[in-house]
Amino acid sequence: MRHNQRLDRIVLGLLLTLPSVAHADEQVRQPGLVPYLVSGDGIAAPLTTTPGDPQRGQAIVAGRTQGNCLTCHRAPIPNEDFQGQIGPDLRGVGRRLSLARLRLRVVDARRQSPDSVMPPFYRTGDAVQVAPAQAETPLLTAQQVEDVVSYLASLTETSP
Repeated sequence: MRHNQRLDRIVLGLLLTLPSVAHADEQVRQPGLVPYLVSGDGIAAPLTTTPGDPQRGQAIVAGRTQGNCLTCHRAPIPNEDFQGQIGPDLRGVGRRLSLARLRLRVVDARRQSPDSVMPPFYRTGDAVQVAPAQAETPLLTAQQVEDVVSYLASLTETSP
């Protein structure tokens, strides 16, 4: 191996071991929504005191009127024939991401990836091409976010 290749691998290895550099802690408050703290690349505290229900979460993920997640993602839901291929496969996501990271991605994936096409499910005020009344309503309630997070956390198997 040439010297430059060896150096490149060492630098890459060091970069991969560094903690992720994310935004500083930020308390997010929006009218009508439960405030939450974004810390690093996640939201550690649940948005509700009621634990999420993975069965309700699966229904939201598969539903075409609320989450509509299967438009872009694949998930281990055998009775759903039409699943997307644009976003990451959700199989094994509960093994890959912590609850805090899952919660931030559902609440507002654009905080982590500004160019993401995934809509923010728990944010208001910036929706486009919707009725004005809908612009101030999040796509999911705080409890629905927790239900989806609970379902995603249960997806630990990576095989179909």
